[in-house]
Amino acid sequence: MSDYQHKAWLRAIAAGIIVDVAAAGLLSLLINRVQRIDRRVVEVRDTLREAEANTADAALIPQVAAGVDAVLAEGLQHHLFLGRAVAQVKK
Repeated sequence: MSDYQHKAWLRAIAAGIIVDVAAAGLLSLLINRVQRIDRRVVEVRDTLREAEANTADAALIPQVAAGVDAVLAEGLQHHLFLGRAVAQVKK
């Protein structure tokens, strides 16, 4: 084998090693990104499940609001009554 052929083989082997290292690095980066995506997908799924659980009783909101309005109206009636009674006592 001539000196030129020997150097050509060494260059080809070195280029092959460089390509292999670059490919391994890029594959490692890809695996890392895919794992991160998988973790975040699970987090999003869990967040959506929590949101669904939080809004499961949303149908009760109008009923609760009506009850709160009734309590406030009753409280207002007591306030007005007591205000009149106190005014009568002060006279």
